Amino acid sequence: MTLRTALFLLIASLLAGCVSTGDVDPMRTGKGRDEARDAYIQLGIGYLQQDAGERAKVPLKKALELDPSSADAHAALALVFQQEMEYKLADEHYRKALSQRSGDARLLNNYGGFLFEQGRYQEALEHYQQASVDNMYPERSRVFENLGLTALKLNQRDQAKAYFERSLRLNSRQPRALLEMATLLYEERQYVPARGYYDSYSQLAEQNARSLLLGANLATIFEDRDTAASLGLQLKRLYPGTPEYQQYRSEQ
Repeated sequence: MTLRTALFLLIASLLAGCVSTGDVDPMRTGKGRDEARDAYIQLGIGYLQQDAGERAKVPLKKALELDPSSADAHAALALVFQQEMEYKLADEHYRKALSQRSGDARLLNNYGGFLFEQGRYQEALEHYQQASVDNMYPERSRVFENLGLTALKLNQRDQAKAYFERSLRLNSRQPRALLEMATLLYEERQYVPARGYYDSYSQLAEQNARSLLLGANLATIFEDRDTAASLGLQLKRLYPGTPEYQQYRSEQ
């Protein structure tokens, strides 16, 4: 049995326990409705985790029939519609979720990700900023990483660096923030700190075209010819059709 299947069975069993009707109808009490609503939401999320968005809609709709103001049900439906590229509906459900829990860092971060995906960078920045206020949010380091990526899209390089630095203070093992810091510092010709960030990135994540090009360039700066050649060969072998490889060839 896969983990996803086990999770689905667990959620299904919880649902059955919440909505089964014996001598007492759980819908007659507020507690019963809340339990049934939460079970439907769990079932919908279980389907989502199985990439079965269409099936997730049924229990999530039932959850909203029990509680039209459920932020969790709206947030889960937003993810379903985002996955289905129904962006207008996704936006509507994100907004409905936030209308119920306007300061929820998780919702704000997820909606920020949706806005970023849509190219609505200024709006994304604003929602990430709101999410970053919650200093108890366990994924706060990712919020600051997201702020940095968004600031880059808005050509705010100095602000992006500040956000990435904040992210790495909260969690030094953030590969994307490390790579972006290494790239920004390399472009500013601050090669020593750039190499430090790059080395930290290399210990945590697999190389991609951007990181291989950056690593080869840094190795060249520090006259480490063997490393430069090795990274260049990896770039040629793994990413021969990329702009990064074309740039690498033009610089040789």
